Order: sequence, then C-alpha cells, then structure tokens
Amino acid sequence: MRAVITVVGKDSVGILAKVSTKCAESQVNINEVTQSVLEDMFCMIMLADISQINKSFGDFSDEMEKLGREMGMSVHVMHETIFNSMHRI
Repeated sequence: MRAVITVVGKDSVGILAKVSTKCAESQVNINEVTQSVLEDMFCMIMLADISQINKSFGDFSDEMEKLGREMGMSVHVMHETIFNSMHRI
C-alpha cells in the first residue's frame, strides 16, 4: 500500500527533514521524492510505502496536516487507491 504526500508553501530550511522525520516516526517509508522551488515557493511530491504504518492512516494524515500548519504550509496525504481513482478516465 502506498500514499502520495504533497507539500506546498513558502520555502524554508528543513522542510524535507521535518516531513521525513514525521514519516519515519510512523514507520512510513519514502520511496520517491520530487521537489522544486519556484521563486520562493517550495513544492514536493512524495510516494510513500504505508504497509508498515504503526497507526491508522487517518491519524497519520491528520498529523501530517497539523505539521503543515505548524510550518505554515499545505501538507496533504492521499491513499494510493483514492489517487488512482481520481485520475482514471
């Protein structure tokens, strides 16, 4: 099982470290990361393995959104099945 994690907001030091630390605490393994900075805006998409997650997916998603608010950013976690359903024609 996988999840897509998106992070968007004003660029600052330590964004990747904070997000990856929160993932590690929940036993979520980050498989792929792409990120870019557009002027002062930071954008990141992560593909994460949630097969060993140590809490409910909902709790993890809530914690990541809370982390985003603390950083002044938008952090969103979407389960792979929802992501795939949204992008099928």
